[in-house]
This record gives sequence, structure tokens and C-alpha cells, in this order.
Amino acid sequence: RARRGSPALRGRCARPACAPRRREGAMLPIHVENERPSFAACTSYSEYFRRMVHYAQMDMSYTFAQMIYLCIAPRKVYQLTSYRKQTKNQWARDDPAFVVVLVFFLTIAAFSYSIALEVSGSGIFRILFQFVAVHFLLHGVVLASCAWFVSNKYLRTHSFHGVEQRMEWMYAFDIHCNSFFPLFLVLYVVHYFLLPFLVRETVTAALIGNALYAGALCYYLFITSLGYSMLPFLERTEIFLYPMVPICLLVVVLTVFRVNL
Repeated sequence: RARRGSPALRGRCARPACAPRRREGAMLPIHVENERPSFAACTSYSEYFRRMVHYAQMDMSYTFAQMIYLCIAPRKVYQLTSYRKQTKNQWARDDPAFVVVLVFFLTIAAFSYSIALEVSGSGIFRILFQFVAVHFLLHGVVLASCAWFVSNKYLRTHSFHGVEQRMEWMYAFDIHCNSFFPLFLVLYVVHYFLLPFLVRETVTAALIGNALYAGALCYYLFITSLGYSMLPFLERTEIFLYPMVPICLLVVVLTVFRVNL
């Protein structure tokens, strides 16, 4: 038994009590959110937007790691959700880096499509506005708001002994951001490189183009359903997968009539 002040005891106490430990089997880099000195336990919207203009307060390495795993193992991205709830008392992440990187990628895509389609002048800003403000932000706000309302209204489990929990709106928007990134890779990046082939008025071009849309939208729904299923107080989250059926049917019909999305 080591005595007080012995080297063995000092060696065991040398590790700070608050030092984060990597859990066994974890593959994402550790993201310690309470290292940010300017943030309290619950992030307000003003703090969230103010943090967007401070690069040093955004964890870019963690953000890019999330983006990679959203494409190959999306379940790992949501493994830290419960950890965030325990440490920050919120399901949503308070780091706006994911949104900032997505807007940056969409801006590059807008200028790339402008060059490919030979658009100049105000047309470039029209494409930029459509990509960022409409496709990502407006659609994301509408979809996140609808899913947030449905989840809190109809999918919550009612406990007679525990405290009822509600999902914050920002977590619904986080799920949209997570789901949007793989969709962006397919419909904005892969689609861009296939433009010379997809603009042809052939059945094969329509089939491949529509298949890209079907695959991207179905994967969007899969990651969305996965995000909501991670919340322990929600049930029947598989309803977010139901739109896959009409999407696939619509793609088949459009392809038969040679309509290329």
C-alpha cells in the first residue's frame, strides 16, 4: 500500500481529474466543448452566430472527421450525442464549424457551376443564393421545423416516473446539416463532373441523373432517421424513412418518360 506522498501515489495523481479520455473503440477525435472559454453550459443563438466569425473557436478537425464518417459510418457521428447532453445539457452541438464549412463548400460549388454553365454577372449571385439560401438554409429550416414539431408532439414517450424531455430545434437543424453533406457530395460534386453526360436527352442520362437524386435523397432520410433514433425519449423514428418509397416510384416514372432531374 503506497504511503501519502510516495512516488507511486504522485504518479497516479499526476493526471488531471478533468482530462478527457478516449473511450475504447472510439474512432472520432475527442471534441472537448467545455474548453471554449466564452461559452456557458447552454449556447444561445447570439453566441452561436458570434462564434461563426471566430475561426479559433471552431473545431475544424472534428468537423472534417464528422463529414468523413457521415459517408462511411454515420452512426459514429451520433455516438457523442449522449455525451454532449451529459456535459452541456443540450443535444445540439454548439460549434458552428459544420455550418460554416458547408456554406463554404456550397459557395465553391456555385462558382463552379457558374463557370460550367457559362453564367456571368448577376447570374453567379443568383446561383449562389439558390445553393446557400434556398437549398441549404431555407429547406433546412422548413424540414428541421417540421421534424422538430412532429418529434416533440407525436414521437415522444411519456414517462410517469422520469422527467419528460424535449428536443431542441437546433438539434433538428444539426440532423439536417449532417444529412445534407452526403447529399451535397452526390448532387453538387458528382453531378457536376457528370454534367457533360447528364445534359444529353437520352434514357441512360435520365436514368443515371434520376438515380443520383434518388440515392442522395434516400441517404438523407436514412441519416435523418438515425439522428432522431439516437434520442432515448423518441419512438417510431422509422417514419422518417417512409418517403423513400414515393421517391423511388417517382424516379422510375420520370425515367420512363425521359425526364431528367
